[in-house]
Amino acid sequence: MKSLQFFLREFFKRVLKLSLRQRHLVLEVDLLFSLFAFVFAAIVQTRYSGLTAGLSDLWMAGIVYMLMCGLLFLLFKSYRGLSRYSHFMEMWRLYASVSGAALILYITLSHMAIMSYPFFFTLIVLLTNVFLLFFIRFVVVLIFNYSMAYVSNSYKNAFIFGTEPHSIALAQWLNKSGNRKYQVRGFLSPNPNAHKTRIADLPVFYNGAEFPDWIFRKYEISVIIFPDYDTVKREKQFIETLIRAGMNLLVRPPFEGLSENGDAPMRIKPIQLEDLLGRDEIKINMEQIAAQTNGKTILVTGGAGSIGSELIRQLARFNPGHVVIFDSAETPLHNLRLELERKFPDLNFTAVIGDMRQRPRLEYVFRDFKPQIIFHAAAYKHVPLMEENPCEAIMTNVYGTKMLSKLAVENEVESFVMISTDKAVNPTNVMGASKRIAEIYIQSLARNAQREGMITRFVTTRFGNVLGSNGSVIPHFRQQIENGGPVTVTHPEIIRYFMTIPEACRLVMEAASFGRSGEIYVFDMGQPVKIADLARRMIEMAGLVPDKDIKIEYKGLRPGEKLYEELLNDKEKTLPTSHEKITVAQVREYDFEDIREQILYMVEQAEDVNVLSTVRAMKALVPEFISKNSPYEELDKKKVTA
Repeated sequence: MKSLQFFLREFFKRVLKLSLRQRHLVLEVDLLFSLFAFVFAAIVQTRYSGLTAGLSDLWMAGIVYMLMCGLLFLLFKSYRGLSRYSHFMEMWRLYASVSGAALILYITLSHMAIMSYPFFFTLIVLLTNVFLLFFIRFVVVLIFNYSMAYVSNSYKNAFIFGTEPHSIALAQWLNKSGNRKYQVRGFLSPNPNAHKTRIADLPVFYNGAEFPDWIFRKYEISVIIFPDYDTVKREKQFIETLIRAGMNLLVRPPFEGLSENGDAPMRIKPIQLEDLLGRDEIKINMEQIAAQTNGKTILVTGGAGSIGSELIRQLARFNPGHVVIFDSAETPLHNLRLELERKFPDLNFTAVIGDMRQRPRLEYVFRDFKPQIIFHAAAYKHVPLMEENPCEAIMTNVYGTKMLSKLAVENEVESFVMISTDKAVNPTNVMGASKRIAEIYIQSLARNAQREGMITRFVTTRFGNVLGSNGSVIPHFRQQIENGGPVTVTHPEIIRYFMTIPEACRLVMEAASFGRSGEIYVFDMGQPVKIADLARRMIEMAGLVPDKDIKIEYKGLRPGEKLYEELLNDKEKTLPTSHEKITVAQVREYDFEDIREQILYMVEQAEDVNVLSTVRAMKALVPEFISKNSPYEELDKKKVTA
């Protein structure tokens, strides 16, 4: 049986590939059936009405008909459609071709006067030809569908969610794919009126609150496929039910058409946790952003990172004049360059490898490219690593920001946008404190620049964790699940705010478009997520049972980590802006000269790798920086004692 299935599978594959490469075969088959229709009409005419024409006259009429059929088949391109995907809307090409040929045949027969009933003869030719051409296509579709269901590799039974046109098209596409993995057995509809109806000869079931599980068992359903990401966002509650039921959940990204060999690419992807956590798409002022960036030279530091690279992808759609991508990571920068060349061939960009702490390299960028807008996303961000390397955190996050912003003022850059973090609020770790110091410096520099009549506008944006960023918890959990566990969580009560990378970047661009110099803009991060719950949901989405198939282990808080992040200091207040998702933080002001002196001393200590002196200087500048689960807690105790 297996050898027969293999033979049939290979036979059909070869036939389909041959028909795709040699489209003239379809034309030849159509002409053969047209000839058969003419011969059949001649036999009928001879038997029932008497054929008065001679054989030579009949041959002449037949040649005229076949020539017209061939010419009209070529003109209407009826042979170029894929017969196994044929439907009645495509048949007009065949009908028009055969009707045109029949009309010419009738005119020829009437003019030659070679038979008694030319109209009757022509009608038989037309009806027989149309029937044969339609019938052969119907047979091809029927044989293709049933043969592929029989000979294809093992597949899984699936339901399609929704009964909208794109859901129906998805079902037909899956069931007609010659290399399919899923057999669509029906539809799930949120509309109760659609229950017990049939679409494309498939049943429709209502997925109400009392949805009967026996339907899944009856049809042996193991997969639910959603037609697009918008549907996934709308049906989060139902998806949670399906996850608990152990269903495999898939979604179809935008369809990109047929491949070169005529196959429909099976671009069905598993639904990821990011798809469920992501909120409705954030609306931004496209015209305002376009007016700010159109034709401008834009420098993006940390451009190969998660935030920086997504900023570049979105900026590419606003027709910038030149994008300069600055990063120290060679391989990610190279990969981004290849991606941009492929997806945005018209984008004028330059990839520059460099270190934020090297002034000559930064001066080269300003001298050669003259950026007008800067998005500063370069930073060290991993809390445990920075807790172990505080001097490096200061040299990059503080000194690098200080040097870049100073050059921005000297070169009269129009806008400087700094990407900050919620960990800068009441920081309990070195990373958060270093970002808070960078915020303080940028704010004080902005006020000083305004007093001296400088044109550079400084804007700071602050948000929490982004889903799927390099080193974030979700890719880490996903890898642990793929490896069989355990999934490690630091604390059962730890919570975090999450935002998708694209929506974070949209809000960054929006804030940059209207932000006033010296202000810190805070993004609405939605509801916080308990990390332990997130781990359980990811295990369930993998079709496994938490604490049974995959264990969850608690390792304790890491150095500098706290149970929850804050977007604002307790003493700070916020003011609304023109965008409902963005507010302005009212923060304490610092004197620029004092800040400059303290940062100069801090950088000197960091350059000499005086770890304790560096952290002590940080705590002096940011009094709310209280270390947690860290060796630097001793400095806080000494400060209290003093």
